[in-house]
Amino acid sequence: MDSRHTPQTTPSVDPERAGDQVYDIVLVGGGSAGCALAARLTEDAGVRVLLLEAGTAAEDLPQTVGYPPAWPVLAGTEANWGDTTVPQDSGSSPGGPGPSIMLPRGRGIGGSSAINAMVFARGHRTGYDNWGSHGAKGWSFDDLLPYFRHSETALSGAPGRGTEGPLVVGPMTEPNEVLLACLDGAVETGQRRAHDISGGLEEGFAPVDLNIVGGRRQSAADAYLLPVLHRPNLDVVTGALAHRLLFEGERCVGVEYGVQGQVHSVRAAREVVLTAGSIGSPQILLRSGIGPERELREAGVDLFHSLPGVGRNLHDHPLVNLVHRTRRTVPPAAGNHGEIIGLVRSAPELLGPDLQILLVDVPFPNPVAEVDNGFTIGVSPMLPFSRGTLRITSADPYAAPVLDPGYFTDERDVKAVLSGIATAREIARSSALAPWGVEEVAPGPDVTDQEALARYTRTVYQSYCHPVGTCALGEDEVSVVDSELRVRGLDGLRIADGSVIPSIPSSNTNATVYAIAERAAALIGNAS
Repeated sequence: MDSRHTPQTTPSVDPERAGDQVYDIVLVGGGSAGCALAARLTEDAGVRVLLLEAGTAAEDLPQTVGYPPAWPVLAGTEANWGDTTVPQDSGSSPGGPGPSIMLPRGRGIGGSSAINAMVFARGHRTGYDNWGSHGAKGWSFDDLLPYFRHSETALSGAPGRGTEGPLVVGPMTEPNEVLLACLDGAVETGQRRAHDISGGLEEGFAPVDLNIVGGRRQSAADAYLLPVLHRPNLDVVTGALAHRLLFEGERCVGVEYGVQGQVHSVRAAREVVLTAGSIGSPQILLRSGIGPERELREAGVDLFHSLPGVGRNLHDHPLVNLVHRTRRTVPPAAGNHGEIIGLVRSAPELLGPDLQILLVDVPFPNPVAEVDNGFTIGVSPMLPFSRGTLRITSADPYAAPVLDPGYFTDERDVKAVLSGIATAREIARSSALAPWGVEEVAPGPDVTDQEALARYTRTVYQSYCHPVGTCALGEDEVSVVDSELRVRGLDGLRIADGSVIPSIPSSNTNATVYAIAERAAALIGNAS
């Protein structure tokens, strides 16, 4: 195995010692973006970097983290923050609240890349067209392409893919047989057979790239952080929950954080960079008095800097599942369960794909019936119109955030899913799947009218775990960071994670977060 993926320990620096140091850069959050930035910034031996992570060291995560098929159980471990949304009011339950949705996110070195389903895909290039809608400059798909390539070594060898990056990515060489039958069914029903569905240039169905190397998960820690821990200019403190940012005037000069009940602080000579994700980063801003004045006042937090966009624009990919039973036994999973995806348009007049069809080799749990043997076809609106909010209730860093993504509050998202359900049903009824003896269990073959399917869509769904947008990128008054990821109106403070994504791309978001971090490293380096 390549030395970049050799397991190593994560030495955690004593917080007292860290507090005695003055670092050039302090990174807050050791997930995908934080690991990538720590590695890239410390390539310059003259730059001292401290990485703070609220969760555990990589070696203290559950052993099942490394085994790809086990990822669904990780949401029930301490490697997940355990967030849930408020009851969702999407018109599904007249006179009563809708469902509360689990929203898993990683807690520990590697962040969500240590517990996710390991899909590594850019999303179609048209999914980035709205990134400049609030004035952001230099964030089109073509602008991001060099940073996508810098992050990866793509085994496909397809045009536009990276060949020297730390993440070694590629599809399963032998996808599950039932998923191959679904792929044949998609082509049989008129869908395009893509070559590199992960590269951002194609529509259609194909095996998707995965963060799996040698049969093991490759997290951000594995690819970026662990191989560089020997660098003398890099320190890591785990179990360190950021309480608030420290300022002198309008300049951010450090971070106050807690470790095992003790409060510590650390100074940054150049910059503090928030890499705590779409939930963690806005929480830190809000606890520091940076955000919408009214909401801060209601939470009992003194206003330090008014930024109305903090915590706004929260959105995510909901996932609606069609669960099937099969008479033929589905082989046990060897990969991530969801080894093949489709990117399709819900309407032919659209400029690009707005739906993902996810082919899964296990029957997802559902409220209709338990299925021991079968598969799932998931439908997710990739460019959702629905938007929500993140709020805090106090300055207590240990208080859970109030999360309201507003799933399906825009009827256009429901309409897109209905189109995807029709596509999924065509695939399941194809002759390619006939030998498997397929029976739809949820929502069930009798659920055919659009109103009933819309009701199923609004009530029987889950998060695809891609929250973004709470510190959105742009140059207008609702934007939180500018085109160089600097928090607007303040000095010495940037954000470089999924929270800056103004409009979610048409795929799983982890590859895009890596590209944001790669670009942030270049911006910070150029500012030195």
